[in-house]
Amino acid sequence: MIQMMFKRITSFSLIFLAAYAHAQTQKYTSYVDPFIGSGSHGHVFVGASVPFGAVQPGPDNFYKGWDWCSGYNYGDSVLIGFAQTHLSGTGIGDLADVLIMPYTGPVKTDKGQEKTPGSGYASRYSHQQEKAVPGYYRVKLLDYGVDVELTASERVAFHRYRFPAGREAHVIIDLKEGINDRGTDTYIKQVDAYTLLGQRFSSGWAKDQRLYFAIRSQEPINQFAVYNNDTLLEGKQGRGKNIKGLISFPNGAPPTLQLKIGISPVSPENALANIEAEIPHWNFQQAADQASDKWERELSRIRIETGNEADKRMFYTALFHTMINPSLFNDHNKDYRGADKNVYPNASFDNYSVFSLWDTYRAAHPLYTLIQPERAADMINSMLEIYKQQGRLPIWHLMGNETGTMVGISSLQVIAEAYLKGLKGFDAGQAYEAIKATAMTDFLGLGYVREAKAIPYDKQSSSVARGLEYAISDYSIALMAKKLGKTADYNYFLKRANSYQLYFDPSTRFFRGISSEGVWRADFSPTQSTGRNRDYTEGNAWQYLWLVPENVKGIVSLLGGDKAFTAKLDSFFTVKMTEGTQTLADLTGLIGQYAHGNEPGHHIPYLYAYAGEQWKTAGKVRYILKEFYSDKPDGIIGNEDCGQMSAWAIFSAMGFYPVFPASGMYVIGSPLVNKASLQVAGGKQFVVEAVNNSPANIYIQRLELNGKPYKNSYLLHSDIIKGGTLRMFMDSKPNPHFGAEASCRPQ
Repeated sequence: MIQMMFKRITSFSLIFLAAYAHAQTQKYTSYVDPFIGSGSHGHVFVGASVPFGAVQPGPDNFYKGWDWCSGYNYGDSVLIGFAQTHLSGTGIGDLADVLIMPYTGPVKTDKGQEKTPGSGYASRYSHQQEKAVPGYYRVKLLDYGVDVELTASERVAFHRYRFPAGREAHVIIDLKEGINDRGTDTYIKQVDAYTLLGQRFSSGWAKDQRLYFAIRSQEPINQFAVYNNDTLLEGKQGRGKNIKGLISFPNGAPPTLQLKIGISPVSPENALANIEAEIPHWNFQQAADQASDKWERELSRIRIETGNEADKRMFYTALFHTMINPSLFNDHNKDYRGADKNVYPNASFDNYSVFSLWDTYRAAHPLYTLIQPERAADMINSMLEIYKQQGRLPIWHLMGNETGTMVGISSLQVIAEAYLKGLKGFDAGQAYEAIKATAMTDFLGLGYVREAKAIPYDKQSSSVARGLEYAISDYSIALMAKKLGKTADYNYFLKRANSYQLYFDPSTRFFRGISSEGVWRADFSPTQSTGRNRDYTEGNAWQYLWLVPENVKGIVSLLGGDKAFTAKLDSFFTVKMTEGTQTLADLTGLIGQYAHGNEPGHHIPYLYAYAGEQWKTAGKVRYILKEFYSDKPDGIIGNEDCGQMSAWAIFSAMGFYPVFPASGMYVIGSPLVNKASLQVAGGKQFVVEAVNNSPANIYIQRLELNGKPYKNSYLLHSDIIKGGTLRMFMDSKPNPHFGAEASCRPQ
């Protein structure tokens, strides 16, 4: 009997130890599901990449509009091929350059019609025969029986195809295809039995995109043809607007065909050099393992503990999504092409592009300053070079092109924030020079700001949205000037930062468009949503009322004090959209007038803390995390927007959020996870531990910072980067006293 009991105990112990060992060795990449956010309006990239890589090989459906901005939507079932570059989560489509598609059967040089199977090289596929993990993608092309696998390094896509035996086979390189653009100068040339070189110049969202490529085949390319549209050209090269290269195996392709595609903003020769430098071998599994290891290293910068596996998948997929863009925009040898189209050889920094700054200044860039300080510094260096090359700092930069998309010039506050938080690796003097020079132009309404006037709606579109965004920039600049000892500049930009008051209409208690004659816009409805042709950008007066994160005390005062402020906030989260009101597709994740699917409102749930009611912030934050994020394909409620939607979830799940990034202050919310350990600069760890946390226990009772009572409802950046431990004691009932005292509230 005793022996039997001993065997049972031993067996149980071994099972427990095995489970414990598995938990300890579980890779962070195993919690990432790249399909999360690929359905509905998330628009995320699905495919293979490495963190912040220049290349993103992945599957492309027929482009059918907004929900295919990344090239792929989970609700689709037909693929046209695998392009080498993609955006992630944007609301405008572009890229999908150098589309490559393997297929079998007769020659086809066009993708065909989606609703006419067999009319082109497109193929059906099924999610049951599809897999995506960090750094790797696989799918079976059902119409051809071809298995496709993709992996990548920073600048090289690695394709592996497995063809069925004995069938005529082809691989088309279609330079006509791209998302929401048109080819302007495309070229391909076979230079030897294994190598193709070429370029795809195009005009779309990026008006003058220049991409060069090199393709290396493991097998000799014995039969290669070039087409312009569907017209066969003579020889092994061709130039035109719609060039296509076709590799053919009339007697059947080898069982496995491997291709490496290098890209470059500089030249096809550099693209070829990128291949030799980054993936010099033909071991596909080795390349996939290296890509996975790179993701594992970056994902491990935040280590969380939670009993909810779905929350863990949501969290690490969100962290994964923050590291697709910005993307490297240089070669392995550090050459890059600038905004002025000139080539800059051997730069001293890594050059980046895909700066969705109107979105990402709110939380994604603050996250980079914490866990990616070296990359964040090079992002700043990239912006400073853009300033030198185009004469002002970037608004929304894409592949060397200023798109001018959205309002404000949010790079101003990104750079100021980085300096104020002590980020090293860029020249602070040059940074301030670029910031001030950009802010002192007459560009896009700034002339009115310089003269302390409201931007008039009859002279400039989105006047209110622009004015409020400029005020956020100006306060950030003022803080940077103060730290640099530039007192006169500090006072000047501080005065400019108060210009948000010029748009406040006391009779309606909303920010409102005002004309050049000083008259409020007559046809005013606070619930009416528009694009960019009215006073607000992708929002309404309710949503823009709160866009003063740099001076929440100021808006509290305008609304009549703490009680009136919180009452208005309560109304904001309860007032419904008026029946018949025009609502933009961007305005998703609604709670009353709050729209979590669009960035200008991301800080709003945290504003209760400024009026001493942090418990209401806790309730709203936890609700948003549970209702608007999940581990399903529709698990992101709106456009991912290059990492911003996910960055909100990462900060909020840890329990704090950067309402006004340049202040160096994070407002306390309600932690979703039980424990989060951040790896910050210098090998230090900052740990946030939620004691007695649960789905019901969402309210903070008290805090301890490094073992001592901490009464503030905010956290300082300076405390985080020192390393240490913040303990949050949770319960199911609010503690209205936590953070209620004026001295304990965020400033």
